[in-house]
Amino acid sequence: MAIKIMLDPGHGGKDPGAVGNGLQEKVLTLDIAKRIKRILETEYTGVEVRLTRESDIYLDLSERAKLANTWGADLFLSIHINAGGGTGWESYRYTAASAKTVAYQDTIHNAVIQAIDSGIKDRGKKAANFAVLRETKMPALLTENLFIDNAKDAAKLKDQAFLEKLARG
Repeated sequence: MAIKIMLDPGHGGKDPGAVGNGLQEKVLTLDIAKRIKRILETEYTGVEVRLTRESDIYLDLSERAKLANTWGADLFLSIHINAGGGTGWESYRYTAASAKTVAYQDTIHNAVIQAIDSGIKDRGKKAANFAVLRETKMPALLTENLFIDNAKDAAKLKDQAFLEKLARG
C-alpha cells in the first residue's frame, strides 16, 4: 500500500500570493511542488503524489483541503513563500494537531533545514489556525520558504540549485 502525499502549491490563478524582487509566490510554489513530486516518484517506492494544482489556476482554501480529504491522502503539505520583511524558513502545523502531525513536522522541518544552505535563518516550528491545516483530515503541514521581499532570500529563490535543495529537503 502506497503512502499518499498531497502537495499544495500555494496561491495560483488570480491570486499571485506574495510578490517581490521580480518573483511571484504562485510560480515558485508550483515549481517547488513539481520538484518534490519528481523526487518522490523517481527516487522512492510506495509513494503516490498528487498536486492540488498542476498549472496556474485558482483554488480556494476549502477546495484544496477537500481534494486531499476526498483522495484519502496520508499527508498534506502546503508550500508557500513568505513576505513582510523577514528572512528564513519556517513550518506550521494546526494548533490542535495530532501527535503524528507533530512528529511529521519535526522530521520534515529538520530535514529541510539540513538540506538548504547554511546561513538561512531557522524561524522555527510553529502552530497556526490556517484553513488548509484545520480542514484537512490527515497530518498537514504548511511551509514558508524564505521571504520573497528580502533581496538575499529572493536571490536564493532565483537559484535553481537552491530550489532543488529545498525540494529535496
